[in-house]
Amino acid sequence: MSEPKQLHLTAFMRPVSLHTGAWRYPGSYPDANFNLKHIISFIQKLEAAKFDAFFMADHLAVLNMPVEALKRSHTVTSFEPFTLLSALSQVTDKIGLAATASTTYDEPYHIARRFASLDHLSDGRAAWNIVTTGNPESAKNFGLDEHVEHSERYKRAREFYDVVTGLWDSFADDAFIRDRESGVYFDPEKLHVLNHKGDELKVKGPLNIARPVQGWPVIVQAGQSEPGRQLAAETAEVVFCSPRDLDAAKALYADIKGRTKAVGRDPDHLKILPAALIVIGDTVEDAKNKRLKLDTFVHYDSAIASLSIALGSDASGFDPDKPLPAEIPETNSSKTSRLSVIQLAEKENLTVRQLAQRLGGYSGLAFVGTPETVAEEFGKWLAEDAADGFTVVFPFLPQGLDDVAERLIPELQRRGIFRKDYEGTTLREHLGLPRPKNQFFE
Repeated sequence: MSEPKQLHLTAFMRPVSLHTGAWRYPGSYPDANFNLKHIISFIQKLEAAKFDAFFMADHLAVLNMPVEALKRSHTVTSFEPFTLLSALSQVTDKIGLAATASTTYDEPYHIARRFASLDHLSDGRAAWNIVTTGNPESAKNFGLDEHVEHSERYKRAREFYDVVTGLWDSFADDAFIRDRESGVYFDPEKLHVLNHKGDELKVKGPLNIARPVQGWPVIVQAGQSEPGRQLAAETAEVVFCSPRDLDAAKALYADIKGRTKAVGRDPDHLKILPAALIVIGDTVEDAKNKRLKLDTFVHYDSAIASLSIALGSDASGFDPDKPLPAEIPETNSSKTSRLSVIQLAEKENLTVRQLAQRLGGYSGLAFVGTPETVAEEFGKWLAEDAADGFTVVFPFLPQGLDDVAERLIPELQRRGIFRKDYEGTTLREHLGLPRPKNQFFE
């Protein structure tokens, strides 16, 4: 008999919970998002549970919401990802370290250098989550009055990827000979100068750091829009996504895997890991009650602000007891998020108030139940080609993380669909991904 397919699990850890009420839950750490000692304990528990990676989202501005809502957000202060992951690399040995970095408001040389450094510091555990930045407020922190157009952001992102990967290949793996006798530190024949001149970018190179341990850090991509899916098919090795249910996940999985094959890549070298809130209880009813209790800690100010963010348009003036207006202005914010919110309201016939309260906590995919019922669902998604694993979102910390690490993981291991130990040392090895060949040297 063939071995069962294996799940891959990453932990969504910036913010430490996506649920707005997480920091207010009884027994949770209210400062968990900005307390290094707590975060160290979290990543060490995740490594003991054999998670593939610790994943950090990022924002280049405070969330674009009214201050009355912002004052209730535990995400208003967060560590810069590279600084934190560099520190965490020194207190862990195996777990992957994934950071988000923007192709819209940064430069390829900076990104290539930071990720190469992190990959060396961690002995081959770095991953780059490529984002084009959806928050329009970010533009104002980088000298612009208006957010860059959606299509332009993706055009730049594609070229940006080519430049960064080209810079990572500046040196052959064996370029640094360090010959004391001759006094030659590196072989100049094994140095490539990129000299990139494109429509969006002009970068000479070479990168002033040796080729990363993994060849390239693992490439993660999070867009679900049409250009986002194509960018993922062409470049990504892990896709972070947010389908609403099993059917939507299967359609997304088939589409992205199909695109990957169409561009000449092996679909098995791209792992699709939907984000999923996991709430574990002694019974299914107990788990549901935990989630209901958690939702009570979401203030309405935050709820309506979350709706505004998701729509990319101010919802505070909408009648709270009527459906969404038929006409909502187009914006440069995430089109995927906007469309999913509108579809949710139509599907469940929700008023603005009801929709806001749903979004104010966590409105995405959720598995709420016992270790056995959640493990059963995980197995179903894996077997039916809906996912290669999940990006786990914790409801509150530390209890929610402990429930997953100490109760769900052993059940997944008992069923033979999740590792009992790491088989390699790099993130590529955890994910079953090949080490890229250098584009410029054999």
